[in-house]
Amino acid sequence: MKIKSIDQDFSVCRLWDYSGVDLNAEYCFVGKTDEEHSLVCPTADVPEHVLEREDGWRAFRIEGVLDFSLIGVLANISRVLAEHKIGIFVISTYRTDYILTKKEQFGRALEVLALAGYEV
Repeated sequence: MKIKSIDQDFSVCRLWDYSGVDLNAEYCFVGKTDEEHSLVCPTADVPEHVLEREDGWRAFRIEGVLDFSLIGVLANISRVLAEHKIGIFVISTYRTDYILTKKEQFGRALEVLALAGYEV
């Protein structure tokens, strides 16, 4: 399985609403529940009116389209990273998964995944 690094810093945010969010940006992940509005986007694209934010994330994605019948893709990646004490934040889209780690752990995450047989 091939992993592609994304060369941007990301932020994870909590917002009151999405009025200042550029939904046409290259990367913009929003989530809404009965308890919150969340946003994950490049740090440079964080709107002014966030309630909370955590900067310092980097991301990679699993290349290609992941069929819904595939089982254990994220489980295996998270297991490899957990064995090396690397925390993750995952975003799933219709076609693939994005895995974020803190910037300080990002290089190490790619190294251990390569050692586990992933093409980085």
